[in-house]
Formats: sequence, C-alpha cells, structure tokens
Amino acid sequence: MSTAAAYPVRVEASLDQSLSRWLWLVKWILAVPHYFVLALLWLTFGVLGVVAFFAILVTGHYPRAIFDFNVGVLRWTWRVQYYAYAALGTDRYPPFTLADVPDYPARLEVDYPRRLSRGLVLVKWWLLAIPHYLIVGLFVGGGLWFTQRSDDFDWTAGGLVGVLVLVAGVLLLVTGSYPKPIYDFVLGMDRWVIRVGAYAALMTDEYPPFRLDMGDDPVGTTTGEPPVPAPTGHRRTSGRIASVIAGAVLALASIGLLTGGTTLLWADRVSRDAEGYLSAPNTFTTSGYATTSDRVDAAGTVSDWTVMSDLLGDVRARMTATAPTDSVFVGIAPSGAVARYLAGTDYATVRDFAHGTLTIHKGIQPATVPEAVDIWGAQADGTATQTVTWPRSGDWTTVVMNTDGSPGIRVSTELGAQMPALAGTGGLLLPGGVALIVVPIHRASHEATAVAGS
Repeated sequence: MSTAAAYPVRVEASLDQSLSRWLWLVKWILAVPHYFVLALLWLTFGVLGVVAFFAILVTGHYPRAIFDFNVGVLRWTWRVQYYAYAALGTDRYPPFTLADVPDYPARLEVDYPRRLSRGLVLVKWWLLAIPHYLIVGLFVGGGLWFTQRSDDFDWTAGGLVGVLVLVAGVLLLVTGSYPKPIYDFVLGMDRWVIRVGAYAALMTDEYPPFRLDMGDDPVGTTTGEPPVPAPTGHRRTSGRIASVIAGAVLALASIGLLTGGTTLLWADRVSRDAEGYLSAPNTFTTSGYATTSDRVDAAGTVSDWTVMSDLLGDVRARMTATAPTDSVFVGIAPSGAVARYLAGTDYATVRDFAHGTLTIHKGIQPATVPEAVDIWGAQADGTATQTVTWPRSGDWTTVVMNTDGSPGIRVSTELGAQMPALAGTGGLLLPGGVALIVVPIHRASHEATAVAGS
C-alpha cells in the first residue's frame, strides 16, 4: 500500500443521485440546531486540545478519551458541512452523534497514534503548518478577498469552496443535477482542509500531503476495493503541486473579476445619464462660509495624466442649492490658492464624499466674495444647477460658497465622469472570470479520471 493510501486521516463521501433542486436554499435554516450544538462542541474541543497538548508534551501520548471525543467533533462537523455549504452532497439530515454512522454519505476516521513526538507538538500546529494554512485560506476563505463598492453595497468573494458550491447550487436549481467535476474538485479541497485540521489538532505527526484527492473513491479512503494507485513520477513532482495551487489562486482571483465585471456592466448599462456620465450624488449642509473638496493631485507626469484622462474622460461637478432662491457659487482652483483664500475662514472640507464625512475649520468670514477672487480654473454661479468641468492637470480643490459670501451652505452635489473604457472593461472581466474558474476545474477533473483509469 502506498504512503498516500495509508494517511491516517480518511474522509469518505458519496454524492446523492437524486438531490432536491431547491432544498439547498433553506439548508442554512435547517442546519441551525447543529450549529448551536457544534459551537459548544468546538469550545470543548479547544479546551481539551490544550489538555492534549500538555499530555503529549509530557508523555508522548494523546489521551485516548480526548482523542475519541475530538475525532467525534470532526466527524459531526464533516457530516453537517457535507449536508450544508461545504459540499451540498446529500439531502439526508445529519444525525446528532459523535459516533460513526456507517450508512451516512459522509464519514471520517482518524487512526489513533501509538506515539507522538514531544518536540513536534511545539511547532507543527503553527510553524510547520503555515504552507497549508495559506492554501486552506484560499479554499475556505481568509486567503484572498476582492471587494467592489457602489453606494452602500459591497460585493465580496472569499473561499473557493463556498463560491463553487454556490455555482453548483445554482446549476442544481436550474438543471436538476450537480455537476460532477465541481463536486470532485470541492470534495478534494474539503479533504485537504480536514487533513490539515487534524494535523493542527495534534492528532497525527504525519505531514499532510500536498494533494487533491477528488471524487467519491480517492486515494486514502477505505471502500473495500483495492485503492487507486497514488500518482507517481512526474505527477508527484513539485511542478504538479505548484500547478494545483496556482489553479486555486487563479480561480479565486477570477471571482473578484466576476463580481467586479458584473458591477461595471450594471453601472454602464443602468447608471449613465443622457449625457453619458456616471455620477454619485450627496447632499451637504454646513454652517460655515464654504465647503471644499479634499485636494485632488493630478500633477503626475504627462503620460500618467493622459492614461487617467483616457480612463475617466471628462469629470464634472454639479451643485444645486436646496433653497430655490439661493445663489450658489462653485469653483475649481489650485489647492494652494484655495488654502490662502480661506485661511482663517470658518469652512468645511469633505473627506469622504460617499458618507458625507466633513472636517470643520473654525474661523471668520472671508474678506472677499468668491467671484472677486482671481484664482479659479473653472467657475459658475447662479440659482439654478451649476456645472463645472475639472481641468485636465494640476493640483486642484473644489470650493462651494453662497455667491454673496454669506454663511450656511446647503447644496445637492453630484460628481460624475464619462469613463469611456468602462463598458469594454466590464465585458472582458466577466468572461475572463468564467474562464479562470472553468479551466482549473476541467484540468483537475480530467487528470483525476486519467489516474483512476491507468
């Protein structure tokens, strides 16, 4: 028997052939009783793990009663996760027991170690396991996260297991079947995570293999049939391991592309106004004599600003006084000139446009009304909506005041940009993300099939 087949942590599973199309939508509710019990069990698991740590350090043995209990917690957790959102592999409700249930579709066994190294117990659960923790982070979350923000909504993608299970659930809902390549890949990642968990819990000294064991009958399980030979030769090289890890990274990165691409496409198709601008609105009310933007430094090289201009197109600011009789002034001027003009003045600076965060500067009334100051690169004023277009280079600040220089600024503000490259970017990101997910899964599934048939 090969070393791979003899690994002491065995995770078995079999996919139900008649899964409900819709049940997975409510399993998060159905599994709530298990989650409550598991929260208590894992608290106990942690306490007993500390006891086991010192027992191994002193005696070289894992106390058998604690070992059996902790294996039971892992076993119970694996059944619930397999039923729920780590696999969606069965609709059979998990039993409430620490014991093995031979006929349940998900099973877990860990061989009791006759003796454990007293030295390894000091380093294996944190230092030696670091390479695996990085990979497990990609699989189940906490490794890479991508966020796109629009108004008050966040799109975030985390663990590859969760994302692929969601994809499988949607396909199950639509087609009535669970795609086997996705199931095999997800199950391989689940096995990897559990092996690392058992190693970190001090249950074995044998280092977890850098290997995806995919499908219902992988290397390392006991099914009554001769084990599938472990891959040999070039298939066991570091290049193959690196390929699997790189595939996981690329597939997870594609989720960021997918969410970002979807957001960009939505914005491009829905949010543009009649003049082709994408805009973000907010309303500001301050008691001072002016409201200013944070400085915008566009003073990079000509080539830098050319690239930014190509991406953003024209950028504009629109201000409308909330009272129809108020006359509002809006101007854009070099930041240094604005700082000198408003020095000692009572005004507010907008630090976060989306959330309306302001910094208040205490002072007095400015000596001169804004129109009488010759500093503006662009300006407009009046009782109607006032629009100014951002200059193409320089270090600029936007200033909003009442035309007569009186205190109390009450304006509805809208910042917009044409962003001509947006539609093309969104259109490329979405299929690119899909491709990055499908290719690693297809290759991994094809490789597993070839090994099993050889």
